[in-house]
Amino acid sequence: MSLAEFSRSTSSRLFAALAYRDYRTMWFATMASGAAAWALIVARGTLVFKLSDSSAWVGVVTFAAMAPQFFVPPIVGLLADRFDRRKLLGWVFLANLLHTAILAALAFTGAIQVWHIVVLSLINGIARASYMPVAGALAPNLVPREKLPNAVALHSSTQQASRLVGPLMIAPLMATVGVQWAFLLCAVLYGLGLFMVLRIRTASTGVMERDKSAMHNLLLGLNYVYHHRLLLSVVFIVLLHCSLTMAFESLMPVLARDRLGVGQAGFAYIMMADGAGAMVTIVALAGIQSDRIRGRLLLWLGVGSGLASLALAASTSLPIALASAAAMGATQSGFMVLTAVLIQSIVPDGIRGRVSSVYVLHVGGAMAMFNLVNGSLADVFSAPLVLAATGLTFVLAMALSLLRRPLRTLYAAGLRGEVLQPQVA
Repeated sequence: MSLAEFSRSTSSRLFAALAYRDYRTMWFATMASGAAAWALIVARGTLVFKLSDSSAWVGVVTFAAMAPQFFVPPIVGLLADRFDRRKLLGWVFLANLLHTAILAALAFTGAIQVWHIVVLSLINGIARASYMPVAGALAPNLVPREKLPNAVALHSSTQQASRLVGPLMIAPLMATVGVQWAFLLCAVLYGLGLFMVLRIRTASTGVMERDKSAMHNLLLGLNYVYHHRLLLSVVFIVLLHCSLTMAFESLMPVLARDRLGVGQAGFAYIMMADGAGAMVTIVALAGIQSDRIRGRLLLWLGVGSGLASLALAASTSLPIALASAAAMGATQSGFMVLTAVLIQSIVPDGIRGRVSSVYVLHVGGAMAMFNLVNGSLADVFSAPLVLAATGLTFVLAMALSLLRRPLRTLYAAGLRGEVLQPQVA
């Protein structure tokens, strides 16, 4: 096989789902919105820390952006299985565009205050919490079933790789013309995403039991997760992962300033390194077709995620911190992509929106709470200490997960379960 043939074969395997027009369109829309979301995290955190000089306030803003994941996903998941998922996604992008435009206008006029950012972060959080179950339910319908693992991996990749793209785009703006221009760029990215979403042609809805109550249909996803032993185990270990290793945004501004001495740009640099590591892992995972390999990687990427947090906590210079952040991105994103592939492979399409909402409810809610807690703890103790403690705890959690038979089997042999029909107890 020639080098050119090998290159074409590898590309077709890694990016197989992108051959489908609607999926490709949604992929670019997701990349644009993901870049805007991560850019907002950096820009908001930097501005709030500058205005308040408090990690606790950074935690409050981050919590406000994530708190809607406690209550929005179940409702939106139900809507995603009842109505056209394309149209719902369009409304979500429009809400994010309007919220970011208001944020930019306040920043340009100089009238912005911390409470403005908290309120607007809450609005952004509602839109983001709505996006996840809708997009998670729509994306698998845009490709044939045999391409589903690749489609889910590539869809997850946009959310992870955008951690590099978003901060990379705004870092020069924040260092030269000011954070207000970063907010304006985020609005442009959401506008681009909205344009792409409106070009999707595939209609997609779930399956509702019309003769049953709304509450019955709402609880269907929750009952499905709680009565599927493997799925419940995976959701729980992902909840711990997001709580203990991924709720670090509220710690980064003070870590960059006080530990690394690199000022407000340091937060952006760390997030860029995190995203770069994520991209490397995601490209590699997109081409893996063996369930056995995925299972084993899930275990080791989980352990590596906790160890990478310990490495960042111990960093005393920017180069070491960037290398540690890249390791965090590589392990965290790999872990999340593998679990996303697993969950979407198990769940039947008829309740995909509701099950996705249960996943977001557990994972996003935990991240929201721990960002709030971590920001407050960093003001009392120190950001490196909090980061080290949570990373070590997750390493222990991964070791203990071997005691759970469904997870032990998953790590050893990959996914062997079948799609189960939803039943309400």
